[in-house]
Amino acid sequence: QVQLVESGGGLVQAGGSLRLSCAASGRTFSSYAMGWFRQAPGKEREFVVVIHWSGGSTYYADSVKGRFTISRDNAKNTVYLQMNSLKPEDTAVYYCAADRRYLVAQWTQGLLDAWGQGTRVTVSS
Repeated sequence: QVQLVESGGGLVQAGGSLRLSCAASGRTFSSYAMGWFRQAPGKEREFVVVIHWSGGSTYYADSVKGRFTISRDNAKNTVYLQMNSLKPEDTAVYYCAADRRYLVAQWTQGLLDAWGQGTRVTVSS
């Protein structure tokens, strides 16, 4: 099973940008769909985005569409989340996830094979 480690979180002002990274171990990274979730204080975990193992298809939550961009580099076993035009409501712990299946319903419910430990993003107003 793939192991995931996130990085890149931090404190940023509203309107700013951050790029999160998720490094995966294992030789089968390119066969996994990868995605991001987030959990704000006092709220349930929320789906953010998923990318197909080929990188050729993505699906975003409406709340981040047009501001966030997911990408992956299969040669580096890494998936990225570029976050632009950040808002205070984007403040959360962001989690990377992986699964061999690319089914939107499954991903939006968070029924996935592997999870990272999370990286905290704080957006100040």
